Amino acid sequence: MPTKTATTAKTEKKISRMLTLEVTRVTERAAVACAPLIGRGDEKAADQAAVDAMRRELNRLDIDGRVVIGEGERDEAPMLYIGEEVGTGKGPKVDIALDPLEGTTLTAKGMNNALTVIAVAERGTLLNAPDTYMQKIAIGAGYPQGIVDLDVSPSENLRALAKAKKVDVSQINVCILDRPRHADLIAEIRQAGGRVTLIIDGDIAGVMHTTNPQTGIDMYMGIGGAPEGVLAAAALAATGGQMQGRLVSDDEAQKERARKMGIADFDHKYEAHEMAGGDVILSVTGVTNGTLVKGVEWEGEAVWTDTMLLRSATGTIRWLRSRHASIDKFNPD
Repeated sequence: MPTKTATTAKTEKKISRMLTLEVTRVTERAAVACAPLIGRGDEKAADQAAVDAMRRELNRLDIDGRVVIGEGERDEAPMLYIGEEVGTGKGPKVDIALDPLEGTTLTAKGMNNALTVIAVAERGTLLNAPDTYMQKIAIGAGYPQGIVDLDVSPSENLRALAKAKKVDVSQINVCILDRPRHADLIAEIRQAGGRVTLIIDGDIAGVMHTTNPQTGIDMYMGIGGAPEGVLAAAALAATGGQMQGRLVSDDEAQKERARKMGIADFDHKYEAHEMAGGDVILSVTGVTNGTLVKGVEWEGEAVWTDTMLLRSATGTIRWLRSRHASIDKFNPD
């Protein structure tokens, strides 16, 4: 059997580079599809519109794709389910993690930071995370490895980050999902002198805020969805940030499904590279306006989209502000 040559390796990289821009069309179309439902109060309809558009566009890509993070199990179709095969089957074998609409409540209520998100990676490099909760901690780039850790107290992590930044603890801002389960965490952060920014939904965006100094978010803490944790880890893999996650579940049925997906140890502390390793492409398009990207906008028949595109192999981050001439041309049959 022939060995891999330098020419073959270059070809593989070229394929990945070409795929990078192709992936943006997937999130753009999902965002435009659900945007007419912003503020309409119908979460299910908005989510379904995004799912349908994302599936349709994925199946146009020349990839041999497998969904490892999706909307649920096979019997929950027509959502994009875990294990679903997508693409033409003619291209590279890739794993796909996606959230067709991160922030269904945000969209239904017309609130900021609703996104469409997809990560595409080399086969076998994305954690096949079960639909359980995950305890998370994340910070942006530029810090020594290991300065924050799930196994120490929130106040210790707060002081460690403040020391690394050479600022007072009072200048550290922690993003946390506004949930009753986080009452003690919020109280400890504030008692230690830190600040808290609460979000009602969308913890992928919450983690990604740590990668952009303009958001004013220094750290993310708390318990959110495990699938969303993998997508967030993909973003940190491209930006050089740090993240740890640990699965959380008291439900035996969930744990049994997790075992079938290859999860053997619920006490394991995952680093970002364990959740999203290899060459990962991440595309994030705004549905509503947010701190990372702008939302979908109309200009007569034309439509504008705003996308953040990241690739871990190169560490490249692109912001794509695109004007599409018309919905018909943008979304052909």
